[in-house]
Amino acid sequence: MTSDTTVRPPAHEAGQDWGRLNSRLLLVNLSILAAPVAMFLASLAVTGGDTNLQVIITLGSLFVTFLVISGIGLMRLFTTRYRLTEDRFELHTGLLFRSERSVPIGRIRGVDLTANPVHRIFGLTTLRIDSGDQSDAAARRLALDGITKAEALELRGRIIALRDAGRARPVADSDGALSRLDWSWLRYGPLTLWGVGGVFIATASVYRTLSELQVNPLDLGFIKDLENRFGTIPLWYGVLLAAVLIVVLGMIGSTATYIENWAGYELRREDGGIFRIRRGLLATRSVSIEERHLRGLELVEPIPLRWAKGAKLNAVASGLGNQEDNRRRRALTPPTPRGEALRVAAEALPTGPGLIERKGLLPHPRAALRRRINRALIWSVLIAAVPVGLGRWLGSWLVITGVITGVVLVPVLVAFAFNAYHSLGHLLRGRFLVMCSGAFARRTVAHQREAIIGWKFSRTPFQRRVGLITLGATTAAGEGVYHVHDLTEGQGIALAETAVPGLLAPFIERAPDRG
Repeated sequence: MTSDTTVRPPAHEAGQDWGRLNSRLLLVNLSILAAPVAMFLASLAVTGGDTNLQVIITLGSLFVTFLVISGIGLMRLFTTRYRLTEDRFELHTGLLFRSERSVPIGRIRGVDLTANPVHRIFGLTTLRIDSGDQSDAAARRLALDGITKAEALELRGRIIALRDAGRARPVADSDGALSRLDWSWLRYGPLTLWGVGGVFIATASVYRTLSELQVNPLDLGFIKDLENRFGTIPLWYGVLLAAVLIVVLGMIGSTATYIENWAGYELRREDGGIFRIRRGLLATRSVSIEERHLRGLELVEPIPLRWAKGAKLNAVASGLGNQEDNRRRRALTPPTPRGEALRVAAEALPTGPGLIERKGLLPHPRAALRRRINRALIWSVLIAAVPVGLGRWLGSWLVITGVITGVVLVPVLVAFAFNAYHSLGHLLRGRFLVMCSGAFARRTVAHQREAIIGWKFSRTPFQRRVGLITLGATTAAGEGVYHVHDLTEGQGIALAETAVPGLLAPFIERAPDRG
């Protein structure tokens, strides 16, 4: 339970002295110069001590680049000053190009803390002050990159106290923790989808770096050893083995990323109606979301997580910045058991159980199913047509491969079509509009009806042929627009009018009564 109290401004006079970045930032910037030296030593180890002019030029250019970066950091250290007054936060920086910026206290929406591994070694952190505008990030955000954690915590507390001075603020329970990391959730780490892509990105980056250093990766000893061991195996077996290896490496990378992102995770409701999310192993993050800016919740269930009965919970909130910042700051839970995500949702928005449950959602027209089946068949034919077409010039084996591909893809993609259709649904639950859609990643969004500021009706040529439309609820929170896909025109207008009565009235022409 919570109660209300009035918070007074700090007793001391804020803003009388200008603050500066911590001198330990000098060591951080000097340590940057160690990177090209380490790369030079690594190249000597890989090449057995041999080097050439190309390697020296490459490493020299890297050293100059890191020297410039370090110099910019040192200039920021010696020229940055900041001050907090009773009505604004001011930041002055720059030597040749002076920058003097300020944000009114009343417009501050977020005060986040982040610390990368180098900062943590020297006991520093970065404090980011965000006004929550949807404009360019540099224009709306101020960052203090290089103050101690104690200074950052004190400054954040003073900013929030000044911003909320005179306003009734709820007081959290004695223990406001809503969720903490359970290491058994680590089983969901390998089920994120990006891991396999990360393997290809990492391989390409390593290959390019070695090529810049005039090192042919195919000439390395362990590559030659693999070639000697597996060079005589059949092609199909080699492709299968490579695919399994990539998947395994992707799962390992996904698990490591899960640990890095979510170690130390805690979601807490603090005094003042603030949700505080802390997480991170090497790079720590502390994100603040004001409860009064929370407009809804989003439950995300990608297919691998869904099969394992897992899900992720995101906040739909205003004041989190543009879409990129919103996606970076909105997470309330890591990939977690679905029941845990639903429990946290019930705690975050105490509107009763089942707010973002799919049970009871209204189904969509059967024309939406036919549309998805047709799309699956078209994609199956297009993908299979590529090897079939190439087979006319390169050999009949490609034609056979294309036919087999088409035969396999048709049932698989049709199954996805049925799954996508069954994911469709919508419902008005009290003050919330609940929307669900998605095939590969099912998303169930519950959004406050009074926070919807407009409606967007759209239809593709294919939707127009079968009499369907997509209804978009526009809002100042989250993604900006949340869609209810594939409704009939009558359903879309009726849903919009019922969800937010009167919002469509100026745009509706009612048919005259012919009775």
